[in-house]
Amino acid sequence: MIDKTVGTAAEAVADIGDGATLAVGGFGLCGIPSALIGALLEAGTTDLEVVSNNCGVDDWGLGLLLAERRIRKMISSYVGENKEFARQFLSGELEVELTPQGTLAEKLRAGGAGIPAFYTPAGVGTQIADGGLPRRYAPDGSVAVASEPKEVRSFDGADYVLEESLRPAFALVHAAKGDRHGNLVFHAAAMNFNPLAAMAGRVTVAEVEELVEPGEIDPGTVHCPGIFVQRVVHAPDAEKRIERRTVHEGSTA
Repeated sequence: MIDKTVGTAAEAVADIGDGATLAVGGFGLCGIPSALIGALLEAGTTDLEVVSNNCGVDDWGLGLLLAERRIRKMISSYVGENKEFARQFLSGELEVELTPQGTLAEKLRAGGAGIPAFYTPAGVGTQIADGGLPRRYAPDGSVAVASEPKEVRSFDGADYVLEESLRPAFALVHAAKGDRHGNLVFHAAAMNFNPLAAMAGRVTVAEVEELVEPGEIDPGTVHCPGIFVQRVVHAPDAEKRIERRTVHEGSTA
């Protein structure tokens, strides 16, 4: 078996060029590959098309790339925690393809499974299916680019919209544990989108908090098999932030 480890996060993302498409795992700020995002920021990579549930917050996660105008297009399901995201979208600086959350998850899973498209009831009777959903605005506020209509087909008397899967060139994911063969274990809510992004990427780069030797992970606990992962980088000190910290009244936390 191939040892897939690389020495640094910078080395792991070195071949992600300008204009690349990439899937990024995590949910909010939970389970995001912050070390890899930071390395991409330092590399100066730009004009990116990013598939991720959201775009981080203004000062962390993908929000760091967004603030530096490194992202050309976002394919996301939730965009509510980032003011700069809203400003860039409404001013015509950023293209956004809003996608129902379950549909986004299935687009990634299907891409990783080699399924080119699928039918889903999500979005039927809305602009998701009918087209006309703004993707990019002009500086004057008019719609410069709108979504196209999608095929709708009836099965057993119910309508379903055809959605194409996603197969980005790269995927960046964060795992609690991984071995040198690329087998990954995710912790709790970090399971959200990380395994799906890992499956979908043609080249998947995983940062892992704990790097172990092959055989140390019980095969029954592997969440993402190493066949989906091409590079592993040890990131034991990757910074974790809380998106919206809430404490009990009177707490000293």
